[in-house]
Amino acid sequence: MRVLITGGLGFIGAWTARNLLSDGHSVRIFDQQSDRTLFDAIVDARARGEIEVRRGDIADAAAVDDAVAGCEAVVHLAAVLIPTARKDPLLGARVNVLGTLHVFEAAKRHGVKGVAFASSAAVFGPDDGVHPYPHTHYGAYKLCNEGTARAYWQDAGLRSVGLRPSTVYGPGREIGVTADPTLAMRAAAEGGSFTIRFTGPTGMDYVEDVAAIFARAATQTPAGAFAFSLQGQLATMDDVLAAIRAEVPDADVRADGPALMFAAEIDEAPLHAQFPGLRRTPLDAGTRATIAFYRRTAAVR
Repeated sequence: MRVLITGGLGFIGAWTARNLLSDGHSVRIFDQQSDRTLFDAIVDARARGEIEVRRGDIADAAAVDDAVAGCEAVVHLAAVLIPTARKDPLLGARVNVLGTLHVFEAAKRHGVKGVAFASSAAVFGPDDGVHPYPHTHYGAYKLCNEGTARAYWQDAGLRSVGLRPSTVYGPGREIGVTADPTLAMRAAAEGGSFTIRFTGPTGMDYVEDVAAIFARAATQTPAGAFAFSLQGQLATMDDVLAAIRAEVPDADVRADGPALMFAAEIDEAPLHAQFPGLRRTPLDAGTRATIAFYRRTAAVR
């Protein structure tokens, strides 16, 4: 199956491409950026020749339509994150909302079999992980996209799965406030210091697990328009710091600041009911793998 990944040169996109390639699928990347440094650090060199990369803007309907043509499934990850959406809500809407409409419209036009798209735990408020009530522009955009997906199922029979990760961490995570746990792991591996800018609990979701779920949702999309929450392992930032120090005892890392603006506890059970047998990596193992990755990359620089 040929699968398009929008935002595919980014963190989750690279890991999703790696997963799809290992399962025998072909991959087309659509991304506004051209820097492949992160992507090439994650995807095996032997597989890179099988990947088609197209540069373009998700807010450009014609470019999106051209990228979707010839693909049987789509993983839609292209977005701007909370800080950018807060600073420029109109830009956030063009990318996160209009861009998603372009993906669904092109998928309908070209007979795509399934779309897996990135929603977010930010659709929830800070105290309720069941009923969506976003407190940020970013969360509002993501909730809008879930409604868009339902409308395309009702109007066109287009299958989709929206996935709502909490704090995705692992090798390559560099952008956004919830990148901070990964950046702390990187600092520990490289002998630097880092302060995570939030405290309290969140769902810590290792990127290889998240990528495998996106890949499966796109290539085995059930009939309907679904939105599933991804909890990962519920952990406080103190738990994260302890996991880091278990690998690097003298790590100069700490956490300070308010809790995140979305609920820490969200229900992952419906996801497992639809996709049984999903891998969920414990925090200690994910932290160990992340620190090992950054030790390797630091050694070759």
